[in-house]
Amino acid sequence: MGELTRELERFTYEDYLHLPDDGKRYQIIEGEVYMCPSPIPNHQRIIGRLFEIINRFVLKNSLGEVFLAPCDIIFSDENIVQPDIFFISKERSQIVTQKNIQGAPDLAIEILSPHSLKIDKLLKRNLYAKYGVQEYWIVDGEKREVEVLVQRGKAYQIKGKYKKGDTLESGLLKGLRIDLEVIF
Repeated sequence: MGELTRELERFTYEDYLHLPDDGKRYQIIEGEVYMCPSPIPNHQRIIGRLFEIINRFVLKNSLGEVFLAPCDIIFSDENIVQPDIFFISKERSQIVTQKNIQGAPDLAIEILSPHSLKIDKLLKRNLYAKYGVQEYWIVDGEKREVEVLVQRGKAYQIKGKYKKGDTLESGLLKGLRIDLEVIF
């Protein structure tokens, strides 16, 4: 009976801290635990290329910091996520603590995997909009495209869909231009 009751309860940050250290990544969205299996090589290849380009731009222009998963972002006691890549502006650097990030990054980027489609395209999209992530990129390595979403109120509006061969431009990181041939 105790296990059934536990399954119906919402998970919190305290529960998250007690999840097994088994090499897997876990996230909590609206009190539900989601396990993230190890990413495939192409997922990691895309992350590496994007991180290198964005980080170089951010450092060159002294804009803030770029982070890679696994790094916890705490939106609330029942919402703890690890975006693949995220940016925090220097104006908001106070949300970076020794242990985690306490609040919304300015930019979050998720690279889709077969197991993460619903989480990244629906659950995280809604969560990021709710907590004020200004720009959200959904990267589809299979389709070789990037959907850039910008926050308008408490929802996202599509800024653009960029395909291999296009040049992606961020509305948030003014001047950042990414040739998607380099990414895919």
